[in-house]
Amino acid sequence: MKKLIGLLLLSIASFSYADQEQALDWQDLIPEAERLQNTQSIPQFMHQGPGVQNTNVTVREDLNDKLVGLTGFVIPLEGDANSITEFLLVPFLGACIHVPPPPPNQLVYVKFENGVPPSELWDVVYVIGKLKTVPVDTDGIMSGYLIEGTEVRTEEL
Repeated sequence: MKKLIGLLLLSIASFSYADQEQALDWQDLIPEAERLQNTQSIPQFMHQGPGVQNTNVTVREDLNDKLVGLTGFVIPLEGDANSITEFLLVPFLGACIHVPPPPPNQLVYVKFENGVPPSELWDVVYVIGKLKTVPVDTDGIMSGYLIEGTEVRTEEL
C-alpha cells in the first residue's frame, strides 16, 4: 500500500511539473555553438551592417513544442484598442524601431488567440506559451521562434 501511495504521489508531482513552463533567458535561444563563437555581448554582434538584420543564425530545435516563459518587450502587430492578438517579443527596449533588428534567434513572434489587453503590454512582460521553431516574416523582419501564448504577466525591472 505504501508503494502504491508513493507512486500516486510521484505521478501527481510529475503531472504538475509537466505543466510548469521552462523559464528561458534570451541567450538560451541561441544555440550553444553560436554563443561560443560570439564573445561580445548580444547587442554588439547582432548586426551585419547599418539597418540590416543578421539572418546568418540558427535556432534551438530542441526547444520546439516546449512550454516556455520568456521576459521581454512588446512590439504590437495585430489587434485593436481592446485586444492585441499578435506581437513581437524583443530582448531590449527599442529593438526593431531605432536600431537594426536583432537576429531571428533573438526575436519571438507571439500569438494570443483570445488577445491580451494593450494595457498589460507597455512594460516588461513575461510571456508563457508553447514555443515553435518556425520562421515568421513580419514586413521583412524575420523571427526564428513563435510562441502560442497562454499567459502574459507584467514584470518589474
